[in-house]
Amino acid sequence: MAGNRPYAVVGSDAAPTSRVVRHGARVLLLDGAGRMLMVRGHDPHQPQRSFWFTPGGGIEEHESAREAAVRELAEETGYVLDVEELVGPVWRRTAVFDFFSRPYTQHEEIFVGLLADAERRPRTAAELTADETEALDEFAWLSRDQLRAEEREVFPSVLLEPWDVFTEWDGVTRELGVNPE
Repeated sequence: MAGNRPYAVVGSDAAPTSRVVRHGARVLLLDGAGRMLMVRGHDPHQPQRSFWFTPGGGIEEHESAREAAVRELAEETGYVLDVEELVGPVWRRTAVFDFFSRPYTQHEEIFVGLLADAERRPRTAAELTADETEALDEFAWLSRDQLRAEEREVFPSVLLEPWDVFTEWDGVTRELGVNPE
């Protein structure tokens, strides 16, 4: 296995024998104009199924959730934050999904970051795994209304609800439970 990253753990040649259980971290990166950076992707084993999700991935050995969140954000998008610039975790959840025909259970912590705090650096193709290169289709700044109007699935689906729970965060981490995707 190549690390503990959500789209790097298995490739198209991996046998779908057992469930991958791991911990992950995600970032809700907000631009200050009511939009969030979202990633559109697909499962190469189900190319007809396209969906939107937040930047993030698996926590590697000896890495905190905050460290994983900023690392994944930088690798996937080129936006660089310091760990202390993250707010939260605002949410915790367990995502249950299949990817490359293999079942996953990922226990996630979800943080908020602000574009105004981020530095932008060029992202190189070498930062993405072969699986990510194959599965990630687009990055876009989307409002809640745009996400609600989307025909594609949105993960986590709670992003379709009002955003004030994390834009005006009260310091309480909310448990979202188990979310099948």
